[in-house]
Amino acid sequence: MHHDTSSSRRKGATPRHRPPVPPPQPVASTSRTPRPGRPPKSPKKRRFRPGTKALMEIRKYQKSTDLLLRKVPFSRLVREVCQNFSGGALRWQVFALLALQEAAEAFLVMLFSDANLCAIHAKRVTLFPRDVQLARRIRGAEHL
Repeated sequence: MHHDTSSSRRKGATPRHRPPVPPPQPVASTSRTPRPGRPPKSPKKRRFRPGTKALMEIRKYQKSTDLLLRKVPFSRLVREVCQNFSGGALRWQVFALLALQEAAEAFLVMLFSDANLCAIHAKRVTLFPRDVQLARRIRGAEHL
């Protein structure tokens, strides 16, 4: 029987261990600092395929019932148009402005819907100004 005569394998000898390695100290690396003339790297933004984001927005706005136009700019526009038609400054109730805005948004949604049908009829998916003009012309004078 062959016995190992090395000192580390003798009976009763404790094996030698490596000394513990100290944890690495945080060192300021030069690769993380932005170079002069280059913007710092930002985390990668998620990129959707073309059209996906538009469909997500369509679903979002079709589910919601809130107004899409901001109330204060719409109010300023209504007051300005009203002032152009009448010499004096007329006062508006808040609910009258909201009703007018609701009607204006409903009109625009229907107009864009009709214009979209015109674009689809022309075998396109892109809405052009001529589609909106055709939709308004087909609607007639009473619908403006």
